[in-house]
Amino acid sequence: MMKSSPQRTVHRETLIYATYYAPRGRNRLYLVAAELSQKYLTPTDLVIGVLGAEGSGKSTLIKGLFPGLELTNDDDGINVRPTPLIDFDPKDAFSGHTFHIDVRYELAFHQKFELAEVIHKAVTHGRRVIIEHFDLVYQALGYNAQVLFGIGEEIIVARPTVFGPFPQAIKDIVDRTIKYRLMAHSAEDITCSILKRDYHFPFPPLHSDVRQGFVLNFNHRPNVDLKELERKVNEVIARNEPIAACGENRIRIGRHAMPCTGTRTHVKTAGEIENFRLLHEYRFDSRTKEYYIVGLVGQKSSAGFEEMIDIEEYLEGYGE
Repeated sequence: MMKSSPQRTVHRETLIYATYYAPRGRNRLYLVAAELSQKYLTPTDLVIGVLGAEGSGKSTLIKGLFPGLELTNDDDGINVRPTPLIDFDPKDAFSGHTFHIDVRYELAFHQKFELAEVIHKAVTHGRRVIIEHFDLVYQALGYNAQVLFGIGEEIIVARPTVFGPFPQAIKDIVDRTIKYRLMAHSAEDITCSILKRDYHFPFPPLHSDVRQGFVLNFNHRPNVDLKELERKVNEVIARNEPIAACGENRIRIGRHAMPCTGTRTHVKTAGEIENFRLLHEYRFDSRTKEYYIVGLVGQKSSAGFEEMIDIEEYLEGYGE
């Protein structure tokens, strides 16, 4: 009589995707990236795809995910060093384990099939490759990344199966939403600048996020008329004042300079900020004992499960 073999339990990955707010300051993005690394990356993940528009924070995200990794090309288009992956030799005992490649930059010097070949060679020899602009090489490579990170207004994390998600789908989402992150960051900094200049209020110690907007956190209730503050911000927007980096970790809004650790994550002029408004009442969080100023930009739009919570309607119905 034949004995039946015992059933084997095989774990199948159940993560489809996860989304997180994409903080606008460098240090805050580092912290989120470290959390994502702990939650979603394993030592056996060798192909990591990163997607996002120019200035969205891809380089900062990668540095937070992989501390100590030297990027071969940054978002300013400055080549930091020759790309070691291109010259990878599996016989080299001193070859690194983790490589970074910016596909968009390398396409100025190599064909897609050449990049796909060097990526595949490294992966088949057990090396990890972090591929920035993964969507540009996906078809030539012939297989998906083990983990995909997309950054726009939100950070999307996905562990694809043969059914997806595919790089272009995530790229389309982050490219569509990045404008809200840029608008919200610029509106946030204009608001902080006016709070300091006109109300002699120090920069808030903590910034938080809501969809298509920002939150300023205060330990004490500011003595500031929020309708008046909103009007002053909208005057800056109406004047279409330029916004640009003016040194390391500083931006200039019109004639006024201020600290900023995300100098590239801005619109170019204040007039690009659409439909700015402040909620006209302070919100109090009884858990943290903090008061919030909430600013919003753009028109209401639907984006996946976020439509389950309408931030504006929720906050308007939330009393102190």
